[in-house]
Amino acid sequence: MKYVLVVLMITGVLFTSCNCDKVENNTEKEEVIMGSEIAKRNKANTLAFFKALEAESVDQVVALFAENGKQVNPYNAGIFPTGAEGKEGIRQYWTPVFPNFDGMTFHIEEIYAMEDPTIVFLKYKGDIKLKNNAGVYSNNYYSTFKFNEAGKITEYVEIFDPIVAAKGFGLLDRIK
Repeated sequence: MKYVLVVLMITGVLFTSCNCDKVENNTEKEEVIMGSEIAKRNKANTLAFFKALEAESVDQVVALFAENGKQVNPYNAGIFPTGAEGKEGIRQYWTPVFPNFDGMTFHIEEIYAMEDPTIVFLKYKGDIKLKNNAGVYSNNYYSTFKFNEAGKITEYVEIFDPIVAAKGFGLLDRIK
């Protein structure tokens, strides 16, 4: 009798453990699948941002941002804009940019969704054709994008070489 009770207890514990493991594994699998879908959507929205820039569409750019979204340019060197906040700020930031150039292209070299799928990191090169056949401004960039649950950009951080930018726009004398 003791033997049967011990076997039942062990079997019960193993059975319970096996059921819990299955539930945990299914939950983990669902989280991985959901995270993967969120990551894919956010990577696609990141690429849509660059397509909107290439199309020179302020409306498309603004539509990708959340109401409280922001752009941050931490290496502005005191001569470039520091960024913008809110949809109206994003609109005001980008509206005067496009008329100053004869086109821009972005070459995505690497794009990664992070462990937190609401964050996307990328490395890319930008080529901006200057007006009046004044040449092409090229720079290398690293950026992070953060997204909300709806897939809207809550933060876009643009990291570029400010010396290359200043040289490209004839502003080297303004660097202190």
